[in-house]
Amino acid sequence: MATISASLFMALDGGIDPGIGEWHFPYFSDDMGAAVGATHEADVMLFGRVTYDSFAGAWPEREAAGGEDAEFAKHLGDMRKVVASRTPQEFSWRNSEQLQGELAEAVAELKNDESVDRIALSGSVSVVRQLLDAGLLDELHLFLHPATAGSGQKLFADGEPGRHLRLVSSEAYEKGVVHLVYAPADDAPDGS
Repeated sequence: MATISASLFMALDGGIDPGIGEWHFPYFSDDMGAAVGATHEADVMLFGRVTYDSFAGAWPEREAAGGEDAEFAKHLGDMRKVVASRTPQEFSWRNSEQLQGELAEAVAELKNDESVDRIALSGSVSVVRQLLDAGLLDELHLFLHPATAGSGQKLFADGEPGRHLRLVSSEAYEKGVVHLVYAPADDAPDGS
């Protein structure tokens, strides 16, 4: 059975999108970049449509430009990319396909595919929430930045049911970003 992991950049106030450049890029460092790259080592990248459109609008051009991130861009292009969307899509980025069927059922089927060892998500907040709630997400990688976003989407919206996670690991990087890795937990820890 494949492992499904999700990675997100997060500001201290819980913001993850939009305006990521304002609070993300000043804190980017080589050690953080290596960790982010490791979260994208997978057989399949699973995307929500909005995140896919963002990636497809940037990474093919970066690969063609041949700059310092061209190798990573090629890696993304060569990967199998599966896009969750309720409306039919046409794709121009190579190795892209649309997830067929209801999200949880189709991802469970992909997770049980013997040819797939690891499935990664980058961003795609609504997909992350749904996979957490369906018990399909194995790891949640949060790159917590020492800045506030001031606005934008949150990973966990107000009014949603509580979720319990357990900390698997943490690592601080040169410019103050902390990489937190969580896994689902059945219950909250004991205590009062």
